[in-house]
Amino acid sequence: KLFFKPGKYFSQLGLQQLPRPPPPELWSRFLPREELEPEREHGWDPAGPTGVTAKTAFLFILPQYNVSVPTADGELVQYHYGLKDLVTILFYIFIAIILHAVVQEYALDKINRRLHLSKVKHSKFNESGQLVAFHLTSLIWCLYVVVTEGYISNPRSLWENYPHVYLPFQVKFFYLCQLAYWLHALPELYFQKVRKEDIPRQLQCIALYLAHIAGAYLLNLTRLGLILLLLQYLAEFFFHMARLVYFTDENNEKLFNVWAVVFVVTRLFTLTLYILVIGFGLPRVENQALEPEKGNLFSFLFNNILFRMSVLLLVCLFQASVMWRFIHFQLRRWREYWNEQSSRKRAAAAAAGAKQQAKPLKRDSGYHENGVVKAENGTSPRTKKLKSP
Repeated sequence: KLFFKPGKYFSQLGLQQLPRPPPPELWSRFLPREELEPEREHGWDPAGPTGVTAKTAFLFILPQYNVSVPTADGELVQYHYGLKDLVTILFYIFIAIILHAVVQEYALDKINRRLHLSKVKHSKFNESGQLVAFHLTSLIWCLYVVVTEGYISNPRSLWENYPHVYLPFQVKFFYLCQLAYWLHALPELYFQKVRKEDIPRQLQCIALYLAHIAGAYLLNLTRLGLILLLLQYLAEFFFHMARLVYFTDENNEKLFNVWAVVFVVTRLFTLTLYILVIGFGLPRVENQALEPEKGNLFSFLFNNILFRMSVLLLVCLFQASVMWRFIHFQLRRWREYWNEQSSRKRAAAAAAGAKQQAKPLKRDSGYHENGVVKAENGTSPRTKKLKSP
């Protein structure tokens, strides 16, 4: 059984009891015999139960298609993409589902019980909480990769020696995990019981992320894709963090102002990088050829200036639409803010006027008019007759 007690989310996935692996004889049918001969020379039979299980586990856990690339310091093991990557992505989809359930059950649900949010805010809080955890993790991981690989210190490396067919281990593993996370978001729409009104918006977001990440991975633009993901996740982290703070305290909107500044800056950097790499960097690179054996299937498309200009046009149109929606959102937000402020001022002025009118006037039982004391009803008080002695 699992090392912790499964909750309601694990019961939906049917993970109370882990399935047993199939017998090794079944897996040995799918492994080529020529791949098993070198291991037998060292006294280990990979066709046995332990060997087959380990080799099958490596197929799911580790990136495939490793090659030895000669360098000045010796040989360097790098990777390219292929169909076996789908198996690895499938494995990490299940890992992402489990981690999603852990964050939901042991963090977000406990906070929700204390906040007593409405149903709509509860759904948005869960969405932002999950994305804050993911964006923060991806932000730190992506920053570590681009710094250690030298992509920030040497911007020319974004287009030099293109196509970047061979990838370091950490770069390929990062892309596989990113694809697995956004693919796992599709079944999570069912597990989290997302409202029907929110499903189209979330499907659009998932499709855009998958298109950009898979496009950078298949077109061998992984270096540019890492920088763009770093900028995108930075803006998204501040946005969802601002939403979490707003749900806990509706009067605190300072992080939204920070997000607005970060969003505009990241959009400008994103558009600049696209123009710099695709518009000016790639045309200077030597002509690329179609090399399926090396995993280079689509890079030759950038030889065509029409294809490059089409990509730039699509990018510019997409960024313009994003900025237009952002400006429209900010104008609506500011309009609502000023309307709220003006209504508060009018309410305060009306309350002050009502207080002045409500002050009680001190009046006697009667009042004087033309030197004659009048009663409250306007009649003169009757004189009291004195009895004669």
